[in-house]
Amino acid sequence: MVMKFILNIKNKKINDEEILKDLKDIFKQLNITSLSMKDYDENGKYSSSLVSRRFGSWNKALKQADIPCRQEYWTVDELMLNISSVWVSKGRQPTRRDMNNKTLSRISSGAYLRKYGSWYKALKAFVSYMKDSKDGTSYNNKGQNAPGHKTKRDINLRLRFKVLQRDNFKCCICGASPAKDPSVVLHIDHKKPWSKGGETVLDNLQTLCEKCNLGKSNISE
Repeated sequence: MVMKFILNIKNKKINDEEILKDLKDIFKQLNITSLSMKDYDENGKYSSSLVSRRFGSWNKALKQADIPCRQEYWTVDELMLNISSVWVSKGRQPTRRDMNNKTLSRISSGAYLRKYGSWYKALKAFVSYMKDSKDGTSYNNKGQNAPGHKTKRDINLRLRFKVLQRDNFKCCICGASPAKDPSVVLHIDHKKPWSKGGETVLDNLQTLCEKCNLGKSNISE
């Protein structure tokens, strides 16, 4: 038996035309209305993440290949709220794997890659989104501030996340955290009640678990 010596060439530079051709071939082969990242990962020569990085996003790659794009159903607010929810649940910056866990995330990482081009860029957008407000302001809340108050009672998403992050995603009284116990639900509480003049600002807010928040309410009544 003659042994064949074959040289495997690694890190071959893949040009855009090769990628676009493969996208078109797979799209035609599957005979579908649009090409999802999952479809391509299962049938294509390259990875969907490589394609997204090369062209800026998955949808941009599809447009270059003249393939119809699926409608993007998620708004920016919905995408950011979902990241916030997973971040709180894990008590740390979420990974793509976390986002693909249906028990944690209602939106898969693919939606973020299509929108932002990479998971890293999605996280950068999230951080920028959370910083884009002043402490004590309300975001997208209806109604006017009550007499004698500078702020509204409702706590917007950005301010809520700032409080959770400052408190390490743990209850300030008992230390409970959803990262250790998924059944734990965290609330944001006014230290000085809003009904007694307390404002909705970072220094007057704290993280409490549902049990401690209920206990605090019972004591104050």
